[in-house]
Amino acid sequence: MTSGWRALRRRILTPNASEANLSVRGFHVKSAAAREMLETIGETFLTGYAYAAEARRPEDAEARLEALPWQFRGFAYEGAGMGFAIRDGLPFGGSNVSRFLEGRAKEHVYMVYVGVGWAMARLPRFRWAKASAAAADPLLRWLVLDGYGFHQAYFHTDRYVHGQYQEPNFPWPAGGPASYASRVIDQGIGRAIWFVGGADPDRATDLIDAFDETRRPDLYSGAGLAATYAGALDGDELRTFMRRAGNHLPQVAQGAVFAATARFQTDLVTAHTTLATKLLCGVTPAQAAELADQSRSEAFVGSDMPSYELWRRRITSGLAELRRAVP
Repeated sequence: MTSGWRALRRRILTPNASEANLSVRGFHVKSAAAREMLETIGETFLTGYAYAAEARRPEDAEARLEALPWQFRGFAYEGAGMGFAIRDGLPFGGSNVSRFLEGRAKEHVYMVYVGVGWAMARLPRFRWAKASAAAADPLLRWLVLDGYGFHQAYFHTDRYVHGQYQEPNFPWPAGGPASYASRVIDQGIGRAIWFVGGADPDRATDLIDAFDETRRPDLYSGAGLAATYAGALDGDELRTFMRRAGNHLPQVAQGAVFAATARFQTDLVTAHTTLATKLLCGVTPAQAAELADQSRSEAFVGSDMPSYELWRRRITSGLAELRRAVP
């Protein structure tokens, strides 16, 4: 495909950059600094998406992604994951996500899987199987639903956040269980609520606490992930978030472990990552990544629970053991 056609494909497929503007979305603005951070994250996501839309081959996007500011690079890989999954889901789309994950993107596999979920939210359901074909890991595939939930809450905020809508009998992944799919979607909604609330811990927790109690643990887990990975708050605000989370602090900490792991494994740990992981989890990002890896490597045998949920619970119990071991 010529460069002219690739540029046209980018223009057709890529959402307008204004979609990341908090005022366009109607999200809370806590401060100018927080607004700049959250909008930069959204713009970087869209940049990664555009690189994927325009690339002749998945590997052609890699150098451009690696040239982006390092602290935001993970969001660009997430956007590229969405872009390549959109292309896979179109007629004659190919296997772009699979090829993408053969390169540097394999280090960002969590973010790429989440990006696939964004794509599914934009594609008709009869194209989901093709778009998600590369997200085949039986454990990590649930991250696709986290991305789906984030997209719905971010772009359909009135329905999914303020209206607290929950999709019944969710059809993916094949074989379900649909009830657990709804839970992981809630984790993505909780992550989006951090953006909807403008990284204001009081505003975000007010939104979460308006949901039914049964949904709050997963929502808090997603918010904990966003507060650690995206940030846009200081130590005092993190402590406010912890206080407001109350009995859901273990779920917040589990989400923070996922965030710290995603940054540590890609060598993208920021000062904020370190601070948030220390306050929310009581460990360093390296310790969080080690705990996540150990919990993931244990055999998932003899349990009817989805492996992803068992992984999350082992992380939560592992953090509790680490806290007990501290004098």
